[in-house]
Amino acid sequence: MVSTSPPLADALAAGPVVLDGGLSNQLEADGHDLGDALWSARLLAEEPEAVVRAHQAYYEAGAQVAITSSYQATFEGFARRGIGEERAAELLGRSVELAREAARRAAAGGVAGPLHVAASAGPYGAMLADGSEYRGRYGLSVDELERFHRPRLEALAAARPDVLALETVPDAEEARALLRAVRGLGVPAYLSYSVAGDRTRAGQPLAEAFAVAAGADEVIAVGVNCCAPDDADRAVPLAARVTGKPVVVYPNSGESWDAGARAWCGEAAFRADRVAAWAADGARLIGGCCRVGPDAITALAAGLGR
Repeated sequence: MVSTSPPLADALAAGPVVLDGGLSNQLEADGHDLGDALWSARLLAEEPEAVVRAHQAYYEAGAQVAITSSYQATFEGFARRGIGEERAAELLGRSVELAREAARRAAAGGVAGPLHVAASAGPYGAMLADGSEYRGRYGLSVDELERFHRPRLEALAAARPDVLALETVPDAEEARALLRAVRGLGVPAYLSYSVAGDRTRAGQPLAEAFAVAAGADEVIAVGVNCCAPDDADRAVPLAARVTGKPVVVYPNSGESWDAGARAWCGEAAFRADRVAAWAADGARLIGGCCRVGPDAITALAAGLGR
């Protein structure tokens, strides 16, 4: 049986913990078409076994934390497919259960634990599926954003993940809403911004954005994801200094997406030899995002002595 003890916060206090890589690229490598507004969340209902296999590949590669396939899973998005609230809540909970099943299989195959599960909650813009998740500034108030996020977070928390992953957040105002929405849920959270240079995607200075979470007791780590590795280099020490909390960091490969050609271009800049510097600067939850696969996570884990 997989143990979830010690709690993830205690594990972070003891040293770096390895996150997984991009779930979508692992699913695509397995032959699944994710060109859909629900992205990987579509497979929660249609091909759950594919999700288990993808998570298991990362655990076997050396990841100690798997991020669920619920990034783009929302009540509103499911409703557009004719899926009612009760079934949508079941699918959100299933995302956690599938990662737990992958952990059980990995442990049965000899992978050492504890193996943790982070329940992904993407930004409001991810539900819109129009690219606004990389801009923020949706024209909604903090109260309106909190009302959007709270029901989904409640459904995810009910499945008892080890942590709620408030990830790829483009805007400090949305971060404020998310931090209000996780209060009282009984599950810790980490907050991770998407950034460009030294600012959030919405344009706020990163120091100000990180400070939003400095006093939030529910938050066990703060940092960045879905950014260039160079941006991560700059953000990690800043997050540690501003918040005094462990830092979470999982950048993209460094390649860029050409929307016209519908293809990735450029060279990968995600290298395992960068992780030691991130750890030295305060990173404790370290992995990869888009285009970072199991082989890179194996190298990353080895670089951290895992």
